[in-house]
Amino acid sequence: MKIEKLSLVKRREKRQFLTENKVQFAGPESELSIYDTYRAVSRVGLEAQQLLYCGMVSGRKVMHSPHKNDGELFLPHESYVVPPGELVEIDFPDANETDPTTCLTIEISKDRIEKLSERMRDLIVLDAPNHEWEYQPKIIHKHHTGDTQHLLEKMVALYTRNDPDKEIMLDLSVTELVIRLLREQGRDVLLSYCQQSPDATGVTAAIHYLEQNIAHPLDVDQLCRKACMSRSRLYVEFKKQLGCTPGEFQQQIRLKAAAEAMQAGKSVTDACYSFGFSDLSHFSRRFTGFFGCAPSVYRQKFINKK
Repeated sequence: MKIEKLSLVKRREKRQFLTENKVQFAGPESELSIYDTYRAVSRVGLEAQQLLYCGMVSGRKVMHSPHKNDGELFLPHESYVVPPGELVEIDFPDANETDPTTCLTIEISKDRIEKLSERMRDLIVLDAPNHEWEYQPKIIHKHHTGDTQHLLEKMVALYTRNDPDKEIMLDLSVTELVIRLLREQGRDVLLSYCQQSPDATGVTAAIHYLEQNIAHPLDVDQLCRKACMSRSRLYVEFKKQLGCTPGEFQQQIRLKAAAEAMQAGKSVTDACYSFGFSDLSHFSRRFTGFFGCAPSVYRQKFINKK
C-alpha cells in the first residue's frame, strides 16, 4: 500500500490552495474522484451524470436533497448514492487547512448497472412481490458494512496504482460494489414489505419477531417456529434474502437502534443496555467495528451538529 499512498500523496501535493482539491482516476466503465475540502463552506452543488457512489473518508458533511427538508449528516462508514440527473447540495462544517474533509466518489455507467440487474433477476428471487432487482433511481443514504468499507479501500488502491492486472481487478470490484448496492436496495424492499405484511412469508415472520423483540436474547428455536422452518432452512433463507445469519441481523438492528438513540441524545450506557447488550465494553467493540468509531465519538458528532 505504500506505493499507492505515495502516488496519491504526490497528486494531492500539486494542489493550489483552493477551497477544494479533486484528483481523478479512470477505470473500466467507472471513474474514481477523491475530494479534499480545506475550508468550511455551505451549499456546494453536486450533480451526477451517471450513478454516483459517495463514501466519506474523514470528517463529515451535511447533504441537502430536494426530497428532504432537513440536511442529513454524512459520516465515514456510510454510503450516499446519487442517481443520474440528481442535484444535491453539500455543507462542509468542519473543513480546514490542517484537517480537510475527504471523500471519494465512484461514477458507474447506467449500462453496467442494468446488465448486473438482469443477472441478479435470473439468479435470485426475494420474498417480496414485484421486486425484480431493477435499480431504482433514488438517493440512498445508508451505513455500510465492514466488508463494503474494505472493498472501497481496495478500490482506491487499485485505481491509484500501476498494476498490469488493474483493469481486470477494478472490473471485478465495481461489479461487487454494484451488487452490494442492489442487495441493499432489495433488503430495503423486503424490510418494508415485512412492515406491511409481517406474516406473508416465513422470513418476514422471523424478521418481524426479531424487530419486535430486539432486546431479548436470540432464541433460534422460537424463530424457527415463527418461520415454520427447520434451523438449516432458516439460515439458508436468511443468507439468501438478507445476506446474513439471524444472529448477525439481530446484532445489526440492535446497533442501528442504539445509534439512533444516541443521535437523539441518549447516553452510551443507556443505548447499550436498552437494546440487549449486557456488557459495555462488548457493545463498544461491536459498535466500533460496525460504524468505524467508538460510541462516544459517534454520539459527539451528532451533539456537535445541534
